[in-house]
Amino acid sequence: MSKNNRSGQAAVLTDSDHHRIRKNFNSLHHRLMWDIAQFTGERWGAIIKLKISDVYNNRGEVREEITFRAVTRKASPDGIRQTRQVPLHPTLYEILASYKPPQGIWLFPGMDGKHISMQAADAALRRAVARAKLEGKGISSHSTRRTFITELHKKGVDIYMIQQITGHKDLKALGGYIEKDKKRVREAIALL
Repeated sequence: MSKNNRSGQAAVLTDSDHHRIRKNFNSLHHRLMWDIAQFTGERWGAIIKLKISDVYNNRGEVREEITFRAVTRKASPDGIRQTRQVPLHPTLYEILASYKPPQGIWLFPGMDGKHISMQAADAALRRAVARAKLEGKGISSHSTRRTFITELHKKGVDIYMIQQITGHKDLKALGGYIEKDKKRVREAIALL
């Protein structure tokens, strides 16, 4: 069930949805948040808290992986937060290499020397979704994470590798992210 009035699960995006939303962000840094979410599957709450040093070295060069620090990530059910390092997809590497980070600490600065707020990031996403004429489809900031996980699964990446990539502790929780596809179920049964 896709989200409806903030209830249910976030929608899984099609390639068309993704591209339509991406081109409707007004600013480069909002578009970069979207790109990082697409290629890492990280939650937006951790993305908005990225420091420039989590992505670029002290010479301004893009690192080989993005570091999502434990203090910025959601805790597991047992209350533990873990740092997650994600190797860069070649497309994301190129996007980051062409991006000029702002001055200061934060990759996505907000007001008063802090990072952008989740409310501001969510508002930017909602405006892009509206301009793309995709309201009512259940698209939220969590759609990028669900899409990332579902796409890896569709492409044959086993659940244990997805668990390692995403940092999930619980396979049951991870399974909830994967969109159920009746066609894939029929194809799986046909393999017997």
